[in-house]
Amino acid sequence: MLRKVGLVLALSSVVALLLVCSVPAYAQSEIPRSFKPTTDVDMGELSSPQMAVDVVLAPRNESELSDLLANVYNPKSDSYQHWLGKGEFYSRFAPSDEQIAPIADYLRASGLVVEQSSSPFLLRASGPSSMVAAAFRTTLHTYRNPKGITYFSNASAIQLPTSLASGVLGVVGLSNTVRMRSHVVLPMRHISPTPHCEAPYPITAQLFAAVNFGTPFPFGYGDGPGCNGLTPSQVNSLYGAPKGSRGKGAGVSLAVFELSAYQHSDIATWAHNYYGAAYEPPLVDITVDGGPLSPICPSGDTCPPNFNGYAGDVEVDADIEMQLAIAPDANQILVYNAPNDSTGQTELDEYTKIANDDTADVISSSWAVCENDAGAAYVRAENVIFEQMALQGQSMFGAEGDTGAFSCIRSDGTTIVNVLDPPAQPWVTSVGGTSFESYNPGVDRNPRYPKGVETVWNVDNLCNTSADEGNFPGFFWCAATGASGGGNSQFWGQPAYQFGPGIINPYTTYGNGTTQCSLATVGTPCREVPDVSANADEYTPYAEYCTGSASTPFSVCAQISGTPPGWFGVGGTSLSSPLWSAIIADHVSLGHGRIGNANPFLYFLYNLDYQGYFNDITGIGQTTNNNGLFPTTPGYDLATGIGTPKIGALITLVPQK
Repeated sequence: MLRKVGLVLALSSVVALLLVCSVPAYAQSEIPRSFKPTTDVDMGELSSPQMAVDVVLAPRNESELSDLLANVYNPKSDSYQHWLGKGEFYSRFAPSDEQIAPIADYLRASGLVVEQSSSPFLLRASGPSSMVAAAFRTTLHTYRNPKGITYFSNASAIQLPTSLASGVLGVVGLSNTVRMRSHVVLPMRHISPTPHCEAPYPITAQLFAAVNFGTPFPFGYGDGPGCNGLTPSQVNSLYGAPKGSRGKGAGVSLAVFELSAYQHSDIATWAHNYYGAAYEPPLVDITVDGGPLSPICPSGDTCPPNFNGYAGDVEVDADIEMQLAIAPDANQILVYNAPNDSTGQTELDEYTKIANDDTADVISSSWAVCENDAGAAYVRAENVIFEQMALQGQSMFGAEGDTGAFSCIRSDGTTIVNVLDPPAQPWVTSVGGTSFESYNPGVDRNPRYPKGVETVWNVDNLCNTSADEGNFPGFFWCAATGASGGGNSQFWGQPAYQFGPGIINPYTTYGNGTTQCSLATVGTPCREVPDVSANADEYTPYAEYCTGSASTPFSVCAQISGTPPGWFGVGGTSLSSPLWSAIIADHVSLGHGRIGNANPFLYFLYNLDYQGYFNDITGIGQTTNNNGLFPTTPGYDLATGIGTPKIGALITLVPQK
């Protein structure tokens, strides 16, 4: 049997070569940035009987698209906030049949089967790996990085006939490093505190003992059940939400991007605890590609069970509960859910669905991958979708990560300086993390904002490039206790809206065509993230309710021992992103209209009256004053962005001093 399979694969390679060679000898052109050299161990050529890839097609009328984006967000333009209607983006900018047909014909002539995809911007093709590689004039190899993680990728630049190459942005599926992860962080092992929920912020000695010996320490925060975190009332009060019923999301449709199953009963229990037994969370489930319980993976892709099922239920519950904490009167919470795959194709399908439905006014995603692992083809495919959202008036938010300036630590184990995709996308609002650190509101249901106390999130300053704390280096603590993500994009240039005090700073990088905003003109300042921030420290947590059982396979919540059962504290930029999305939903509710991508609005307010709309995280007089690499400063910085919200001001547009 093995000989027969080997013979079939060998014959497939010959057939692929013959098919490609039978096509007229086209002049070939490389697809820019389609290959990234690596020093990882080459384990040999990949051989797969079947795999599917998505050829990413360039929009039609690209200059018109660029001009329209500029005008729709320019208050002086006649097109200002004239959002495209449902389906209009495709009718104006989708690739034409004349553009698609030659590429499809070429793929078929190369022996591949052209399939239906989720988008006219994605041309899906499948076949044996040998034929796929031959069609793009490359080879596919398996690699192993120093951390022992294996993956496959193309071993040289992708090439296409010159007549076709200009219409192709890249090919998704030639690499399986797009492994999305959630950004939730839980406190280390601890015991219940005093009856008043007021335990001091943990010190390094307690954390060292917890890591080295499993020693629990007293911990409790906020007024949530069991002293497990902040309540909706406390969150709204700390960040200055308006009193009464103004701007609680009424009439607005929120959405969360998810890659895990969850239980409605968890959300109901959380909501009934805070809003009463009569309150019904307005949940609507929308499944893409079979969802995480019945994954439909592209050929050759993997949707491993331990990444699906209920493997991210702690994330899904956190996202929904945070949106409901700030926007309890929302018309609906749309829970989009796809399988969590390895090539990013299911994620593209889910984002495409969100954009095409055009139902959600505001969207939050707490799932991301470091830019270095995402690759140029994938981020360019995403960008087209986010441009569609921006032109339709949809607001998109993303969690900027929990490992400081080193966003690849959890995905591939490396400690290179990197930021996350999609938060670093120019049409996504990137949300970083802060901490209330020494301030604990205890059982006070209406605490005031502790001015001058809120810091960048970096627990006890442990995440850094040089520490050797408790026999563990600083990079260990970036992953273990967390820190706010932030830095410069390796793909995107600085968008027109991103300007103001501190934007150009000593840590700004400039396009060099390779590692620094490589999709921008050389010399262009790079996109900087985060844009904004909010509390994300697991030791100044939010109270979450989430359970699991034998009927929820791979559930994270089933492994968490909460007191009372099901209740526990949670942190991470996975919380600050949906928090910000709900604030904008409240603003939309009060103003009765979409605002589109929130960044032009936020940076306008930043330059108009910074102190009136945001809490500046300056680092002045604070021992926690960096995210492991980038310092907090007055004004914009690469650790906390513009700062944290003054909710009432952002909703009503009346500054708060």
